[in-house]
Amino acid sequence: MKVIFLGTNGWYDTKTGNTICILVQTGKGHIVFDAGNGIYKLDRYIKDNKPIYIFLSHFHLDHIAGLHILAKFRFSQGITIMVPSLKSPLLKKIINYPYSIPFKKLKIPVKVKEFCPNSLPFDIKSFKLRHSTFVHGYRLTSKGRTVAYAADTGICPNLYRLAENADLLIAECAYRPGQQANSWPHLNPESAARVAKKANAKKLALIHFDAYYYPNLKKRILAENCAKKIFFNTISTKDEMMLRV
Repeated sequence: MKVIFLGTNGWYDTKTGNTICILVQTGKGHIVFDAGNGIYKLDRYIKDNKPIYIFLSHFHLDHIAGLHILAKFRFSQGITIMVPSLKSPLLKKIINYPYSIPFKKLKIPVKVKEFCPNSLPFDIKSFKLRHSTFVHGYRLTSKGRTVAYAADTGICPNLYRLAENADLLIAECAYRPGQQANSWPHLNPESAARVAKKANAKKLALIHFDAYYYPNLKKRILAENCAKKIFFNTISTKDEMMLRV
């Protein structure tokens, strides 16, 4: 699998990066985790007719604002958007007049479906995580390799299940080292590293850096170094970084 970080910011865009969007390319198709503004780069990397699936973790605006950008794409295979159970009517209400172009008016076919692993052409599982609203993480396995994606979340039992023995754990790092807030659960570099270590993950990639707390890449490197003290095989991501899994 090839993992391309199209957007690595949380909350809002800055010169450091766009809001969160991650492309995972497999032999069976293109999997996109979340649809922040980084999604505008999608057509730089998808040049074939393999199916495209977007998996949304939740509907905070920095994770779905990029759906407004789907109007620029001309993918002949169309796009399928997967949402947590019972959430499709809410998404269709947001991506609609007067806020945006409705999916049905786009020039490519776009379907919104509620997550059902048995209907998908690849092995992917969903895990309910802990945040200020509903949020789901995803665990993708292809050819014996596993990528786990944990968007906005605090520590919870399902986070460890999601990350267990993953070849790559992609985990949010919204908070600065040592920072925490129970009223709005997020991870800091230390907590993300502890999850990776306890879950026996092979590699940890930190993403979703809060744009206010991490105004530049130097701050991200400080977070990486902090996490490495607990889990050495940690990297801080930046937009358009690529990893092979």
